[in-house]
Amino acid sequence: MEDSIYQLPPGSRALVTGATGFTGSLLVRKLVQQGVEVVAIARPTSNLEPFEGLNIEWLRGDVFDENLINKAIQGVNYIFHMVTPFRDPKLKDIGYFNVHVLSTQLLAKAALKEPNFKRFVHVSTIGVHGHIENPPADETYRMKPGDIYQETKVEAELWIRDFAPKEGLSFTVVRPAGIYGPGDKRLLKIFQMVNKKWVPVIGDGSNLYHFIHVDDLTNFMICAATHPKAEGEVFICGSPEAMTFEKMISIIGDVYGVKAQFLRLPAAPLFALGYVFEILCKPLGIQPPIYRRRVAFYTKDRSFNTSKMRNILGFNTAHSDVEGIKETAKWYADKEWVSLKKA
Repeated sequence: MEDSIYQLPPGSRALVTGATGFTGSLLVRKLVQQGVEVVAIARPTSNLEPFEGLNIEWLRGDVFDENLINKAIQGVNYIFHMVTPFRDPKLKDIGYFNVHVLSTQLLAKAALKEPNFKRFVHVSTIGVHGHIENPPADETYRMKPGDIYQETKVEAELWIRDFAPKEGLSFTVVRPAGIYGPGDKRLLKIFQMVNKKWVPVIGDGSNLYHFIHVDDLTNFMICAATHPKAEGEVFICGSPEAMTFEKMISIIGDVYGVKAQFLRLPAAPLFALGYVFEILCKPLGIQPPIYRRRVAFYTKDRSFNTSKMRNILGFNTAHSDVEGIKETAKWYADKEWVSLKKA
């Protein structure tokens, strides 16, 4: 399907949280291009320079500020709620609760007061499932959050899934797989390590990781906001199949013309170190050199059956993981985020 299919109705007004992030910034650009009236909440410290010239109504403040939400919600037809305080070492547990849970509650209750409100798209994460014992898993798989980030993601998702049907609020939950694509920084270190020919790995590199290209994810979010059959449903948004860590490293190496070697490390001591560093670093507000979520990236299987979005909504991803990872690797090189040796 072409991108043009994934559009909000003409004259729509949409509220986007997390609009300055990797995924949010692409979503608001697409919506503005469609002629949608976009209102976005941004922290006072957020850099809005990349959005200069775009017709976006920015409201500065906290996403859990009730007065700010009541102002932002005026005339809104759609909410795309994806804000997250991703791995901020200075943030206390209550901060994760406020951003994930409290903001969801305030936004949903405010949306009920808007007579022309259409749908609340709540963005969760596949991380709520934890390690997949017998992959692939689907939307019904048990939840097993591993830290405060995932715990509050679970709490927010379960709350809106309970609240919305009781109150007559139209909603859809989207659990994205690992988001990647040009502009992403979360996976940048892996690409840099491949270029330097040495990549730390726990185990043999056969652990599974599920991806979704940011272009496909933002298209799916728009689809989820408008498709009648998305009402009240939960969707895992990911590529048709997972990929092994070893395969990803091989693809990146092909682009950079190198053959990376694995530096094999033991899992148990690293998990223990991660736990210790998190305990020690959190009170000091500094980033732990090792933390359990990063160790889990190298050890946990994250593989899902993503057929629901295809079978129910007819949504098919446009980007293959192989081509998408190659595209991302080349983009990093073009931006000189990865320094390639000149021939």
